[in-house]
Amino acid sequence: MATIISVLNKHPQFGEKCFVAPNATIVGDVVMGDDCSVWFNAVIRGDVHYIKMGNKVNVQDGAVIHCTYEKHPTNIGNNVSIGHNALVHGCTIHDNVLIGMGAIVMDRCEVHSNSIVAAGAVLLEGTIVDSGSIYAGVPAKKVKEISQDTVHGEIERIANNYTKYSTWFDEHNDAQKK
Repeated sequence: MATIISVLNKHPQFGEKCFVAPNATIVGDVVMGDDCSVWFNAVIRGDVHYIKMGNKVNVQDGAVIHCTYEKHPTNIGNNVSIGHNALVHGCTIHDNVLIGMGAIVMDRCEVHSNSIVAAGAVLLEGTIVDSGSIYAGVPAKKVKEISQDTVHGEIERIANNYTKYSTWFDEHNDAQKK
């Protein structure tokens, strides 16, 4: 069973039809929308500030979402995929975003809608990712604009796939019942 822990009287809250893998960890002031999924070995720690996630957010295997004590919460919009082993920390991610595998998004970063942070990219503190763009590298820089076909073909496809995958684990769905 997943580790779901209250901290300082703040309890994780889950929307409808959420899936939390049996070895995921969710702690403290975390609020999830509907159709979210938290995969194997993922950690979401709302112990030092809050974490708010919209609808249809998937936090893939080994990813970590955290915040900065009394300074920077983490806000994540709708239709967002956080790739395997990514680190998202004290930042804002708007709607329709793909954070690639192993990417790092530091404090005070803002990733605007319809954008991709490439696998392995490192967004240094305070980086602003333009809407409709791909950022890659270390430190991450804008490498190109993305088309609406890419938004629909990649960002939406991945988010929809993870919503579908979560239905394969019916006995673990509806995390709020745990």
